[in-house]
Amino acid sequence: MSLEPPKGPAGTPNLDMDKITESGSISGAANSLINQVFKENPYFAAGGGLMILGSALALARTGIKSGSSLLYRQLVVDLEIPSKDKSYLWFLEWMGKYPQRSSRHLSVETNFIQHDNGSVTTKFQLVPGPGSHLIRYKGAFMLIKRERSGKMIDMTNGAPFETVTLTTLYRDRHLFNELLLEAKKMATKQNEGKTVIYTSWGPEWRPFGQPKAKRVLPSVVLDKGIAKGILDDVKDFMQNGEWYLQRGIPYRRGYLLHGPPGSGKTSFIQALAGHLDYNICILNLAESNLTDDRLNHLMNNIPERSILLLEDVDAAFNKRGQTDESGFKSGVTFSGLLNSLDGVTSSEETITFMTTNHPEKLDPAIMRPGRIDYKQYIGNATPYQIEKMFMKFYPGESELCAEFVQKAEGLGLDISTAQLQGLFVFNKNDPQNALAMIETLRHQNHVFS
Repeated sequence: MSLEPPKGPAGTPNLDMDKITESGSISGAANSLINQVFKENPYFAAGGGLMILGSALALARTGIKSGSSLLYRQLVVDLEIPSKDKSYLWFLEWMGKYPQRSSRHLSVETNFIQHDNGSVTTKFQLVPGPGSHLIRYKGAFMLIKRERSGKMIDMTNGAPFETVTLTTLYRDRHLFNELLLEAKKMATKQNEGKTVIYTSWGPEWRPFGQPKAKRVLPSVVLDKGIAKGILDDVKDFMQNGEWYLQRGIPYRRGYLLHGPPGSGKTSFIQALAGHLDYNICILNLAESNLTDDRLNHLMNNIPERSILLLEDVDAAFNKRGQTDESGFKSGVTFSGLLNSLDGVTSSEETITFMTTNHPEKLDPAIMRPGRIDYKQYIGNATPYQIEKMFMKFYPGESELCAEFVQKAEGLGLDISTAQLQGLFVFNKNDPQNALAMIETLRHQNHVFS
């Protein structure tokens, strides 16, 4: 006697449980069930079952996608480096030199240097371009994706916004920090023993050219006591930050070096920066697109251990005035400079050097303490400087040195240290000929040939 299965809804055939169970095995029961549902079922054959099957497949696909997305989030980790971050350039330079990488998209960075003698040195470096790259770092595979936005740009310089995304397994996430530290170490190692020159690029500071070899302080010969006086004052400032803080005094120091062209003002600042192991940030106040806001931002975001250099500060405001057509003639207003130097928003812990050939053209407002705290005249070569420079180029030539100094004084002219250096460089190993050519110093712009 068999039990009759219950009747299903109208139009839906019943399942014969006897046929399903009489096979005696699980696989046989499954085959019988499939035959009854799909082959002997007129409702399925009419299309309703196909709809159910399609819906089931759609749900299964959604579930698989959600499951894989969840699995991806659990097993994989991403690191995004935007182009505005300092480590962005470090990473690209590091990856450009990393041997274990697979890249099909490359960009070229050209380093073009024209030397004083007219020769040109060109160096090409291939760095990862926009696209996907694969590297193997300390046994872990990382997918590198560099993307360049076609819609987002930096309004100050027009450069497109870029990101680099590093993807690896979650278990290897600690390698991100090791990789970035290695990239930083590589970048800083290239600058060891050198002075980095920064210039403004939009709202930020960027290295200009290749780092320069540090210039030793004794290589710049100033008149007796000048170099020591400035160096002692700078060191005293650097060592007394707590003293300024306790007394509520803004921790900054301004220096003005003034004198004729070619007297060694900028050269001394470069040598001082090398002696202190500082870098130099050069800001051109006469730049046409420099505004008060951008000036204030730059002066408040100077790279660490850097000297701010404002060259020929008189040239930016020697025609200060306001016109109906273009407002102030300078790109930045004079009041904007004063506020950046010692206003409410001015930066702390800064060393600022200004140079000028015409201090008499400077507005008295900028000479106020707190803006310029130390003023030093650096003039043309004195007998002391002439002697020191001659002996530096020609050691042991004391007699010729005395004769050279006497003849130089007999010219009765102002001789710049730049003129003397040009004469000595032209006669590198011939002090006798340098003495014979001393008359050329009468012409400031004489070209040796």
